[in-house]
Amino acid sequence: MFLVVGEAVLDVVAGGVEPPSSHVGGSPLNVAVGLARLGLPVTLVTRYGTDPAGDQVHARLQAEGIAEVVPRDQLPTSAAHGVLDPAGAADYDFDQVEWDLSGFSGEIAHEAVEAAHVVHAGSLASVLEPGAETVLHIVEDARPHASVSFDPNVRPRLNPDRAAARENVERYVRLADVVRASESDLSWLYPDRRAERTATEWMEMGPSLVVVSSGSGEIVGYTRQGVARVAALQTDVEDSVGAGDSAMAAILAALEERSLLGPDRRDQLKGISVATVREVLDFAARAAAITVSRSGPNPPTRKELDVR
Repeated sequence: MFLVVGEAVLDVVAGGVEPPSSHVGGSPLNVAVGLARLGLPVTLVTRYGTDPAGDQVHARLQAEGIAEVVPRDQLPTSAAHGVLDPAGAADYDFDQVEWDLSGFSGEIAHEAVEAAHVVHAGSLASVLEPGAETVLHIVEDARPHASVSFDPNVRPRLNPDRAAARENVERYVRLADVVRASESDLSWLYPDRRAERTATEWMEMGPSLVVVSSGSGEIVGYTRQGVARVAALQTDVEDSVGAGDSAMAAILAALEERSLLGPDRRDQLKGISVATVREVLDFAARAAAITVSRSGPNPPTRKELDVR
């Protein structure tokens, strides 16, 4: 089972000639949807309310076949407003973000963590209290029996303390087997150095694979064996919302297909070849290209990716 931990958010996105549109998002939820569409069993640890926005979140998870283990609560469902720039990237303001995982407890929580083969975490959920402490404990408890992936998905407006954000990110990097980050994440966290230096230093902290996506669309994978680079695929861009999350899901799916995930495969993942990483990143680039070609966080299915 893939256990994804993180926020569910109702995004309202404006920009271009179309009227504002709303869609269910949140980076971890998008990753969970991406994994489910690629045929992997997914459980999402998140929270949302009983309000109309929460109804939309619930309907999306049900439609995608994603299991849930946290009951809906009486807090408002988290919401964000995004504005698309000319390149289709969204700049978000968060009007309300509630992140409390007190509903994830007891035997159900224990069983969910114990059943995990892979745990993915990151984004707002890893920094916003009171839920962030629970997220860290889930990752720590799962790591002995599960692979860990992490995507910081930095949001400076909600977490403007750069030093504290950097310390928190590095805490997760030390626990992770696979890390994905955007070049903009790294330039904000470490404004005085290049992304490749950060990726190399993160590798020294423990991960076997660090993937960095650039503004130009190139995806770069850093391993102990060397560096793999895959160019972005040319496509008509509707918007780039959820593209990185689609890539993250595709990376995990590709590694799983190659039997490189799970605690008993850590040595194999550490020895992953540059050629294999290039295959994994090519799969991720194709997933991202399909996602940007349509509106909102709408990752591809396995069938769509298998069609060349």
